[in-house]
Amino acid sequence: MKIYAISGLGADRRAFHKLKLDMPIIHIEWIEPLKNESITKFAKRLSAKIDTKEDFIIMGVSFGGMIATEISAQLQPKLTILISSAETKHELRPFFRFIGKTGLLKILPASFFNPPKRIAKYLFGTSNTELLYQILDDTNLSFAKWAVNQLVKWDRTEKLEGEALKISGEKDKLIPSKGFSNSILIKDGEHFMIVDKAEEINEVINRKINSLQLV
Repeated sequence: MKIYAISGLGADRRAFHKLKLDMPIIHIEWIEPLKNESITKFAKRLSAKIDTKEDFIIMGVSFGGMIATEISAQLQPKLTILISSAETKHELRPFFRFIGKTGLLKILPASFFNPPKRIAKYLFGTSNTELLYQILDDTNLSFAKWAVNQLVKWDRTEKLEGEALKISGEKDKLIPSKGFSNSILIKDGEHFMIVDKAEEINEVINRKINSLQLV
């Protein structure tokens, strides 16, 4: 069985370089969204990269977790793993939904979606600034604009029916855990904990897949 992994907004396989899991990880590269494409339709096109002839696990980080949720609802994997992410719109900050209703982000230029590095460092809460800044510098700003617009108007309200593992950071500023009982909290974890707290995340995921006898 394989784990298909989707990185965060604008990020790539570098986000997973510290994960040491008991199953092979297949990173799903981002594709270009179509004009006015919804997150649901985008997820369906992206899911074409998954071999559904055999059982699989889907894993997503941050915005990639939202995409993983949409794919999971369509393909029913054996396990869905969400890291620093949300399962429904109600787990996002109310401010995001407010911004989505205004439509303001649609008229802003793509360059607006390249935050100053000092602000990004604060929001992601990492001391591993070299990797974070490399990822930010390589981000496709047109894709970032589309993704942020999808995030703030995401309308998913139903939790996943299948087996799911949610891992949240206690100090995540972007997508806080809000004390949800179905999230495993990583002590002092922030939004970039996929790198900063990889050892703890490895342990949580491996324990889960072994308990479900998926290895």
